[in-house]
Amino acid sequence: MFYLYVVIFFLWTAICLYLLLGGADFGAGIVELFSSKKNKNRAGKIMYKSMGPVWEANHMWLIIVIVILFVGFPNIYATMSTYLHIPLVLMLLGIIARGTAFSFRNYDVINDHWQIVYNKIFTWSSLITPFFLGVIAASTVSMTIDTESTDFLSAYIFSWFTPFGCALGIFTISICGFLASCYILPQVKENSDKQFLIIKVKLYQLIVVMTGILVFVAAYISDIPIFEWVYKGTIGQISVILATVSLLGIYYYLKLKKYAPIRILAGFQVIMILLAATYQHYPHLILLKNSTLSLISNEDEPMAIKNLAWALMLGSIFILPGVFHLIYSFQKNSNKAFPK
Repeated sequence: MFYLYVVIFFLWTAICLYLLLGGADFGAGIVELFSSKKNKNRAGKIMYKSMGPVWEANHMWLIIVIVILFVGFPNIYATMSTYLHIPLVLMLLGIIARGTAFSFRNYDVINDHWQIVYNKIFTWSSLITPFFLGVIAASTVSMTIDTESTDFLSAYIFSWFTPFGCALGIFTISICGFLASCYILPQVKENSDKQFLIIKVKLYQLIVVMTGILVFVAAYISDIPIFEWVYKGTIGQISVILATVSLLGIYYYLKLKKYAPIRILAGFQVIMILLAATYQHYPHLILLKNSTLSLISNEDEPMAIKNLAWALMLGSIFILPGVFHLIYSFQKNSNKAFPK
C-alpha cells in the first residue's frame, strides 16, 4: 500500500501544480481578453512575464497526471477517455491552438494583420481551455456518467454538459485570472502597471467568490452534495477557514503595498479550495451514476504501481530542481522587454 499512496500523492500534487502554474498561464490570456481596448496591449506585455517561468514546463504536470492514470489506474483512465472524450479533445485543441498562437504572435517577424488573428486565438483559447478543464473536473464527481447508457446524448453529452459543469468551468476561469494577476504583481516596476494589476487582483478575487457561490447553487440544483463534502469533515472546514484567511491576507498586504506575500497567499488559497473540494470523497476519483471508481480498488497490478512509484520518486529528483531553476532564472531577468 505504501507505493500506492506514493502514486496517489504524486497524482494529487501534479493536478495541484497544473492548476497553480498552468492556471497562471491560462490566466495571462484571460486577463488580456477582458481588459479594455486601451489597456489590452499593456495587459499583454505585463502578463507575458507571468507566463515566462512556466511557459515551457506547465503542461508537464498534465502529462504526469495522464501517465499516472494510464499506467496505474487503467480502468479510471478508460472511463474518462471514453465518456469525457469530447471535452477532453476540446481542452487539448485549446492547448494546441493557444501555444501555437502565442509563439507566432511573439516571434513572427512580419507584423501584419495576422497579429490580430494570433491575439484572438491566444486569448479565446486561454478562456476555453480552463473552462473545459473545470467541466471535466465537475463531471468526475457529479454522478452523471452512466456506463450503462445506450444512447449517444446520455453517454457522451449529458455526462459532462450540465449546469454544475458549466459553473465549475466558469469558476476555473476566474481562478486562472486571479492567479495570473497575483503572480506577476510583485515583479512589475512601473506604478501605472502596479495600479492596473492591483485592480485586477481585487476584481478577480471578487469574481472567484461570486463564481464559487454559483458552483454551490448549481450543485444544489443538480443534487450534488458539495456543501456536505466541503463542510462536513474537519479537513474541509479547516481548509475553508484557511482559504478565507488567505483572502483577507491578500487585501491586507495590498493595503500595506507589500506584494511579495500575495503570490504565496494566492497559491495557498487555491490549494485549500482544491483540498476542501476533494478530500471528503477520497479515495473515490470518479463518482458514476450507479457506482464509483476508487483509487484504492481500481489500481493496476502491484508491480506496476511499485515501478510507477519509483519512477515518480526518481524523476522528481531531476524535474523539481530544473523547474525551480527555471522560475529563478525568469524572475532574475523579469525586467527584460516584452517581445514585439
